[in-house]
Amino acid sequence: MYETLNHGTWIEKKVREAEKKIQPVLKEVEKNVDLKQWQVLNAYREMKVSELHLQSSTGYGYDDLGRETFEKVFAQIVGAEQALVRPNIISGTHAISACLYGVLRPGDELVYLTGRPYDTLHQVIGSSRDGSGSLADYGVSYREIPLTKENAIDWLAFEKAANSRTRMVAIQRSRGYADRPSFTIREIRQMIRRVREISPQSVIFVDNCYGEFVEQEEPTAAGADLIAGSLIKNPGGGMAKSGGYIAGKSELVEKASARLVAPGIGVEGGATFGHMHDYYQGLFMAPHVVGEALKGAIFTAAFLEETGFKTTPAWNEKRTDIIQQVYLGKPELLIAFCRGIQSASPIDAHILPVPSPMPGYEDEVIMAAGTFVQGASIELSADGPLRPPYIAYIQGGLTYSHVKIGLAQAMDFMIETGHF
Repeated sequence: MYETLNHGTWIEKKVREAEKKIQPVLKEVEKNVDLKQWQVLNAYREMKVSELHLQSSTGYGYDDLGRETFEKVFAQIVGAEQALVRPNIISGTHAISACLYGVLRPGDELVYLTGRPYDTLHQVIGSSRDGSGSLADYGVSYREIPLTKENAIDWLAFEKAANSRTRMVAIQRSRGYADRPSFTIREIRQMIRRVREISPQSVIFVDNCYGEFVEQEEPTAAGADLIAGSLIKNPGGGMAKSGGYIAGKSELVEKASARLVAPGIGVEGGATFGHMHDYYQGLFMAPHVVGEALKGAIFTAAFLEETGFKTTPAWNEKRTDIIQQVYLGKPELLIAFCRGIQSASPIDAHILPVPSPMPGYEDEVIMAAGTFVQGASIELSADGPLRPPYIAYIQGGLTYSHVKIGLAQAMDFMIETGHF
């Protein structure tokens, strides 16, 4: 492999040094994979999953036993009263939106406790009644609590902001495109406890994207009222072709389902169109696949640290999601890095990514994602907005080996630009 690279000898040396350093951390990942695999297997056995559950429905989708059983399995795994897992949820943003619109009513207030949310949610929230169909358009007010300089929750600011109209408090587990750490389940549990003390009437919602199966528990097991995410990220295990999930307290899941489908139908309808086999198999594979992605992220941090870049989390830090952040410092390096990752993709390796406007994003974004499923960030991908300090966000990797190959080619591309 290294003989095909222009700077293969040097890159191979750095790969070996990084791999030697991270072995104890990889062993810890494998222990967590074993635990999560047991939990998933136990849920399948307790729900008596059978061949008949792999079949799918059409039309209205009423009495779809496979779908109903899968949602019970999913709820048990994440520690929720109920789950809604559907192919017609097209993304994590869509799942989150269903939760927000399902729970919030005119006159209510939404507070983001963890600062500015992910870019694609800005238009969902809105800033004025402009007819776009945003939450603002429906009379839902919004405020966000910026993190402190230490990237901690500003509890004094939240205490001042919380009031009788604060219907929902939202927590974003992953960093998104923000330059801050992701929040661990331990930290989220502490946040939930404090929010309950300050604003007991509020529904606590957690955007769980990129975090599933990374730790031993999910936010619902830690006390969150409602969580949401995408199946083409962690829980789909690389098998799901589309879909998303909503899980939590039954009353709130029902409200979200009414928004997603229609009042009066909610969770009862919804055909699965051949997806159930992939969903069952993907969820079963998810602990292993997420483990491979985590190993890849740990390697990425160590390898790029060896070559002089700042990374977060560091290779030996505790992780709560699959995202690896790398400070590249120059637009040329960000572009070259993403092009290197694209060149190591199984699909569209010959395509040259270029920065471009993306729906829901405020800056031009460069994305490398030669994936079998479009937008599937459990597969190896890298992207970042073209804005200082030019950070690359790397996520996914169905196999650890693929991540190593991708990073080797990305480094070769960066050296070739002459800016490294």
